[in-house]
Amino acid sequence: MPGLSHWLANIPESFTMAVAIAIGSVILVCLVLFHGMGIHYILSYHRAGGMRLRHGRPHIAIAIFLFGTTIFLLLSLHIAGVLAWSVLLNHLGLITDAQNAVYFCANAYTTLGYGTVDLDPHYRIISPIIGLSGLFTFAWTTGAMVSIVQSHNALLERLHEEKAKQRQLRLDLSLAIHNAKTRERDDERHESMEITQESVGAPLYGRWQRWRDERQKVKAFRQEYRRERDRLVTAENAAEDALGTPPPSTSTNGASSAPSSQSHGIEPPQNTPQH
Repeated sequence: MPGLSHWLANIPESFTMAVAIAIGSVILVCLVLFHGMGIHYILSYHRAGGMRLRHGRPHIAIAIFLFGTTIFLLLSLHIAGVLAWSVLLNHLGLITDAQNAVYFCANAYTTLGYGTVDLDPHYRIISPIIGLSGLFTFAWTTGAMVSIVQSHNALLERLHEEKAKQRQLRLDLSLAIHNAKTRERDDERHESMEITQESVGAPLYGRWQRWRDERQKVKAFRQEYRRERDRLVTAENAAEDALGTPPPSTSTNGASSAPSSQSHGIEPPQNTPQH
């Protein structure tokens, strides 16, 4: 690389302007192409992450993290552009100190325009070319950010709606489990009253036998309650996992093949027969 700076120093003064414009233009085009490719992949990354978050349980924190990482990746593209300019100017011998090269390129790239570092007078035309590269890439980034912010806002709105549905599903689950527990206790109380009435005047062995029958029925009631509770929890988990899933398409005869609205919620508990 020292050969490049030596070659640049031996160029006649009458050609330095043309060489500087050629060098700056080539670097500008390469950086803009790199920036465009990077924006394409960043937009694809954000779009794919949003599609994953739209299906299944809502995760608002992950959506915010996705937005933050997307903005950071866009910033990284500009940092890479500044570093690329500074490395090239340093290797060309136009700015010998690496830190001064980064400082100069950052000022020129952002069109800030102040600082004590400057290029060789014969090649200072590269400075506005650096500013042009910053204008191109910042304009491209601005357009990308508009799309990202709109997509992020739509995603957050969708996730908040799904979050409300998730809270309603969990509330329905709690009520269904409470109703099942209440029925189980009522069945136990009813069975206990019947056994108590039948035990009046019965011999000791008969009372013990009725008490044993009562314990067996109570055990059956509690097993039935646990099965119903597990069924309700399973249905609620499946409903949460199905949040955000688009409904099936409508069939040709006009009848929709989508399941009823209750298929994504908690089915009302069925009444168990009284004993």
